[in-house]
Amino acid sequence: MKKMPPVLLHGGDYNPDQWLDHPDILAKDVELMKEANINCVSMGIFAWSALEPEEGHYTFDWLDERINTLYKNGIYTFLATPSAARPAWLDEAYPEAMRVAADGTRNRHGNRHNSCLSSPAYREKVRQIDTQLAKRYGSHPGVILWHISNEFSGECFCPLCVERFRGWLKDRYGSIDKLNHAWWTSFWSHTYTSFDQIEPPYTNGERSVEGLILDWRRFTTWNTTEYLQMEVDTLKQYAPDVPVTTNFHATDSLDYAKLAEPIDVISWDSYPFWHKPDETLPYTAAVTSLMHSRMRGYKAGQSFLLMESAPALVNWQPYNKIRRPGMHRLASLQAVACGSDSVCYFQIRKARGSAEQFHGAVIDHLGTNETRIFREVKELGADLQKLSCLQGSRIHSKAAMLADRQNSWALDLCQGFSRNRNYQETLDRHFDAFTTATGCDLDVISFGEDLSPYSLLILPMCYTLSEEEAQRIREFTEKGDTVFATYALAYVDETLLAHLGGLPGGGLKDVFGIWNEEVDSLYPGETNHTFYQGQEYTIRDFCEVLHLQGAESLCSYEEDYYAGNPVLTKNSFGKGSAWYLAARTDDAFLRKVYSELAAAAGLPVQALPDTVEKHVRTDDSHRYTFYLNFSTESVTVDVPEGTDLLSGNPCGPSAVLPAYGAICIKEDL
Repeated sequence: MKKMPPVLLHGGDYNPDQWLDHPDILAKDVELMKEANINCVSMGIFAWSALEPEEGHYTFDWLDERINTLYKNGIYTFLATPSAARPAWLDEAYPEAMRVAADGTRNRHGNRHNSCLSSPAYREKVRQIDTQLAKRYGSHPGVILWHISNEFSGECFCPLCVERFRGWLKDRYGSIDKLNHAWWTSFWSHTYTSFDQIEPPYTNGERSVEGLILDWRRFTTWNTTEYLQMEVDTLKQYAPDVPVTTNFHATDSLDYAKLAEPIDVISWDSYPFWHKPDETLPYTAAVTSLMHSRMRGYKAGQSFLLMESAPALVNWQPYNKIRRPGMHRLASLQAVACGSDSVCYFQIRKARGSAEQFHGAVIDHLGTNETRIFREVKELGADLQKLSCLQGSRIHSKAAMLADRQNSWALDLCQGFSRNRNYQETLDRHFDAFTTATGCDLDVISFGEDLSPYSLLILPMCYTLSEEEAQRIREFTEKGDTVFATYALAYVDETLLAHLGGLPGGGLKDVFGIWNEEVDSLYPGETNHTFYQGQEYTIRDFCEVLHLQGAESLCSYEEDYYAGNPVLTKNSFGKGSAWYLAARTDDAFLRKVYSELAAAAGLPVQALPDTVEKHVRTDDSHRYTFYLNFSTESVTVDVPEGTDLLSGNPCGPSAVLPAYGAICIKEDL
């Protein structure tokens, strides 16, 4: 397989097809990209009409010229398949290619992400243009990556998808009786006697069978992945040496752990809400770091690509606040510190019209190098050149947090305890508390991932758990490692049937040495409290009533009828230990516990100022340690002795990080 260039990649979405009648602008683009230290672009993402203006009539001359010109000027191409947005002629000729909404209405031409991935006609049109692209550009030295479609998401309820769904269910369950049992359809007398009776969860249809809705989401992921595999296979048939990616984003509609399987490289689009008045900058940074870690986890710690980010602002958030001076550099270096081998933008040149004409870009409507954003992009490009030795290095964390997409769906569907479940916020807060308290990287993984690299496994609100996954947790603990789980552990199995025999289910009661009798849901504003190591902490939202069966209680509730019952427990199991948190506590409590857990698990804990993130990448010969200051004030941190790659200066044993400052210390192993 073709290797990536031995540099960190710097570039973004480039749409020359919008400017073909402005050759002077196209020439200026190359000049400005070189000045901004840009060495790659993504091209062709939404260019189907320019590549095939009429069915079967291909016009590639403009793309030939752009790829060749850019390559001669030291700029590589991520070449996209244009399947994310269809031309009008295709929808006119093949209306089945347009999706059907959840109310059964066929969508009309327009927008994007509006394709029925089950449509044979649509798939054939995509296969044809992908074949043309692969044959023409697969051996071009300037094309270093295939970029398939754009930000897969959404679902289709058309007859084609309904039939595929029924076939998928037959393969999954084998018989209608097994499906009825798994979905517990006897409730409300909704039992099926044939797979042909099953419909997807239309807005005016079956919405009470949670197993149906969960399986529909699983099917949609499967159907999307199977479609993605078709595009991958088409490209690989004619260009087997060019790696393939598709850009993920912050969607909840697909299980990216499955979608990651057909592609070679993970890439994603990151658009944090920086500078929110109701959220601290370090917390926004932690939430962003979690997403980088999640993307890294889809390929077992392999470095990923930041495919899109905003060099200035976006146009679609409720309040499109511009990044303050220095924030672009810091946010971009954070992505690299978390394992990215690129910093890329949407977009290189700002569009003149249509939906994203005011979305930030490297080159503004002004069309010159005279903007602050252009200067900051140029300066970051120079920084990335200094960090090129990091290309391909990895983060090797000894701790992981399980954050599975299907668990998120299951919690969304649960009609029990409180509606204030806030699963993603729970993940964010646990991630923030762990990384703040320990200074250690934390991997974010999905069900089925290899647990052997880790000595500490964190399970926040792991509501749905199969017997197989429960057994893996059991074995992980038994062999000598540490697991930390919270309330809502293993309430249901993978088909959302409640575990029998008490909670936590899946045979985990003896692992944690407790059983959970009930859960109390607190109203907003209600609290309980606990004392841990002499300090009082606040509890809100959830209070499980635990009973000890071998575990040690480390702290208890202070109020209500369950006062004195455990809040935090610890149990020895095999050679390891299992900790359980029965309530939603404040962040200070989590930081305290994670500091202790990480130290006990042998992680290299380092106390840091609250505004500083630390990340460590390594290769066979060197360690690269980043310290990033998400603050408008300077701070002093203890650092290892080595060379700061960004400044070129020796440093250690301490360093002063200015406001929005960053250092990357290189050490020999």
